[in-house]
Amino acid sequence: MRAFLDNLRLALGTFLGNPLRSLLTLLGIVIGVATVITMMALIEGLREQVNKNLGSLGAHTFEVTKWPVGFGRINWAKYAKRQDLYSDDVRAILESCPSVGAATPTDQEWGKKLVTAFRETNPSVSILGTEPTYLETSGVTVTNGRFFNETESLDARPVMVIGVDVADALFPGTDPVGSDVRLMGRPFRVIGVLQKRGSVMGMASQDNQVAIPMRGFQQLYGKRRSVEIDVQARDGAVFQKAQDEVVNLLRRRRGLTPQEANDFELHTNESMTASFNELSQVIALAGVGVCLLSLVVGGIGILNIMLMSVTERTREIGIRKALGARRRRILGQFATEAVLLSLFGGVLGVGLGFGFVFLGKWVLLFPMNVPAWAVALSLGMSCGVGLLFGIYPASRAARLDPVEAMRTE
Repeated sequence: MRAFLDNLRLALGTFLGNPLRSLLTLLGIVIGVATVITMMALIEGLREQVNKNLGSLGAHTFEVTKWPVGFGRINWAKYAKRQDLYSDDVRAILESCPSVGAATPTDQEWGKKLVTAFRETNPSVSILGTEPTYLETSGVTVTNGRFFNETESLDARPVMVIGVDVADALFPGTDPVGSDVRLMGRPFRVIGVLQKRGSVMGMASQDNQVAIPMRGFQQLYGKRRSVEIDVQARDGAVFQKAQDEVVNLLRRRRGLTPQEANDFELHTNESMTASFNELSQVIALAGVGVCLLSLVVGGIGILNIMLMSVTERTREIGIRKALGARRRRILGQFATEAVLLSLFGGVLGVGLGFGFVFLGKWVLLFPMNVPAWAVALSLGMSCGVGLLFGIYPASRAARLDPVEAMRTE
């Protein structure tokens, strides 16, 4: 223990004796560790947001779509050739699948503008066409007013339920229920306000949206469009059975043979979260790769400075060995110096990474959380690099002949 403390004291003395040179040597390690901390914090924040936002389907509900989940490389041209899903498929599901309790078609148009007599929104509002059962299958609630009913949906009445962002933009400080809004030149009556849901992954707001009856939506944007179908099982016990019934029904309706794969997708909260987790693992591995590259660069710097230190202190090493210092004591001294130097770079990198995370939260309003394991991994990797690249200089110092070393000027 005493020998370790002596080595630690000598290492600190060496570092403090050449602080600028030591700091410049550590730049690679600092950058690598800061990269890992920032990237892991970003991924962790995104994972929390995904678990929250992709879990937007209601209880024991799954989604049937033409398209796969949009993470990673996807051949969109291939999926564009698939048959569309229509409201007729929804009716068939309700009639032929006994385990299904509710099924709701949805379709969306993005980048639209709403106008009142005095104000207008930015052209970024999402228009959702759906039916009254949307509240059941999505898990969304109305906090003010009400959702449109079956009669309003069948008659395609010009009624609208708006998100919180839209309400704030068009009716700041007032109750929007009962007011008139124009969409594509057509008047709509606001009958309700959806609950606040926040943003998706810290970016696109889910509250910058309005919902109108599906038939009214199709009058505005066309009927021959593929819809998404939210399907809710009667209860959790028949959740898997409901999925099987829907798959079998759609395969029959689309004329697929037993050898052909499904030409539609089923998504659950769990499957969408798993898809993102696969993507986040790839990003995490890429981040670790960048960190390793920076650490190698930093390790080469440590190798150079330790070789220089051995050369500068050759006479000192010779005197210590002549006075009885053993080879392992010299080896431990220089190995401790290398590890301590690298660890200090790791600590600086962790501090810089936390600074980037703070900026991401404060300036960009982006969700970022540093996992404890990322800090431990970064510090462990930096110590490992110091030990790996410090062994050779330490071994070289330990092998010096004391007589020849003391003759060195």
